[in-house]
Formats: sequence, C-alpha cells, structure tokens
Amino acid sequence: MLVLEEIALSPLAPHDVRIRSLASAINHSDLEIRAGHWPVQKPDPFPYVPGLEVVGDVVEVGEAVRGVRPGDRVLTMMQGLGGVRAERPGGYAEYVTAAEAAVARFPSEVDPYDMAALGLVGVTAYEGLRRLGAVGGRRIVVTGASGGVGSAATAIARAQGAFVIGVVSRPERIEYVRALGASEVLIGSKESLESSLGTDSVDGVLDTVAGDLFGPCVSALRPDRALSLVGTVGGHEVRFDAWQLLQSVTLTGYSSESLDGDTLRQAVAALGAWVLRGTLTPPARRLVPLADAAAAHALLERRGVEGRVLLVPSLR
Repeated sequence: MLVLEEIALSPLAPHDVRIRSLASAINHSDLEIRAGHWPVQKPDPFPYVPGLEVVGDVVEVGEAVRGVRPGDRVLTMMQGLGGVRAERPGGYAEYVTAAEAAVARFPSEVDPYDMAALGLVGVTAYEGLRRLGAVGGRRIVVTGASGGVGSAATAIARAQGAFVIGVVSRPERIEYVRALGASEVLIGSKESLESSLGTDSVDGVLDTVAGDLFGPCVSALRPDRALSLVGTVGGHEVRFDAWQLLQSVTLTGYSSESLDGDTLRQAVAALGAWVLRGTLTPPARRLVPLADAAAAHALLERRGVEGRVLLVPSLR
C-alpha cells in the first residue's frame, strides 16, 4: 500500500543536501518494487519511501557542502535514492535528502516540470544514445517511442539532428511521437518491422522494448552500426540472426544503475541547454498530487499515459 504520512526530518550529515520537492516522476521500477517483484535489498526495508528521482530547490546544506547552496534548483536521482538499494528514503516526499555528489544544478530559466519530465528517462536516453556514436544526420530507430525513455530518446535524437523512426504499439500514439520530432512512426510488431525496416536500412537503434522487436531491429542495422538496449518491457528473452554479428554490428546498452554524479551532471547540462535553445521537446507530463500516488501507480499500470506522471507535493 502507498500511504501518505508525516514524519520528522532527520539531521543533515556534513555532505548532505536537503531539497524541497517540486516534482518527483514515477518510474516503472517503482511499480515493480511496490508490487514485490523487485525485492528491496535491505534486511528491514519498511517503512519504505519510493521514488528514484526528484526536482526541487535546495533549502539546507550540510557543513561540508561547497558545490550547491540554498536557493539552487537541482535534480537528483538513483545512487541509493529509493530504488532497490534504498540507502536513503526516495523522492515521494515533500523534502528529500541527497548526497551533494549525487546532485546536479540546472538553470532556473528551465521549467522545473520540463526537467522533471525529462529526469531519469532523459538521462537514460541520453546515455543510451551516446553509445550509438554521433547520431546527427543518421537514421535512428527508437522503440517504445511514446513511453518515458522512448519519448525522451525521440526528442533528444531529433535535437541532435537525427532522422528518427519512432516505433509505437498503438495507432493513437502516432501524433504524439511526431510532435516530439519523429520523422516517421511505425506500429511495432515483429512482422511490421520486418516489412518496414528490412535489412541494412538504419544507422542505430535505441531499444526500450526488446522481446520480439529485437531481432528485426538488429537485422535493420547497417554494417558497423549499433543497437543500444535500455529496457525490456517486451520481454528479456530475445532472438536475432547471429550472422549480423559478422557484419560488425554492435550490441550494447545502458542501465541507470551505473549512474554516477559526474554522468548525471553532464547529461543534465546537455538537456538543459537543448531545452533553453528550444531544440528539445520534453515528454508530455501529467501532474498528480503526492497524496494520490496510489492512483497514479494504477494509472501507469493501465498504460494509460503518454510521457510521464509527476507527483507534486504542492497540489491538493
């Protein structure tokens, strides 16, 4: 169960930063943890505060903190915040405490809800795309293009000058993905991708789905190009033609479990710059009061959302 409770704030350690939350995005990892599918790696995890990320304003810092100060607008995520490690209480809270090393500042001119909508999915997409090499001027496939990571990847690849082919599961998602910057949108099934993409037709794939779509995506790659796997919502068991590996096709990937502070700050700086220039369209967002977190989880489980759901403490 998800229940809103009021508790006392703990004292700050020397390198801690206290953040007043503006928005905390829900991730599918939160759903898996809440449902008990992904056990929390602590002997006595309850009570447990979910949430892998939060955007907010710094209100207090520990005595050893030098890089941020009260009033700074910041983003923090992963690195023991909530999640299965749960080294700290997560982002579903009015006040969140993080280590200074896990915090990234961003310009106050950037809409905080835009940055929250990008958030973890934006950082994951940014790092996943980086593993494809330069994407400007190239044909890049993004699977699950209307989901959180997929919509961010579509917009980020377009911001870098790529010709983006978005793959969606439902026809009603086509216009949304086009609005993010996709030049072409396909309805994703194994057969339709085999027919539409063929072989040796694209320069890279950012795959958030895996499952049955993995094989056609590998086959579509030109020699010396790469597929970067960042999610397996379609299933982790995949099949592909091993002959493709003899064409120097690269299979790689990225998991935000390996995220560190330097990578976070580099990604946030790039995302913020693109937003300010108007070249990056953040994913769609839906604001939900923090007290309604349970209803927000149910909404995501029904797959009734384009983009992201943000929990907002200030909404009542």
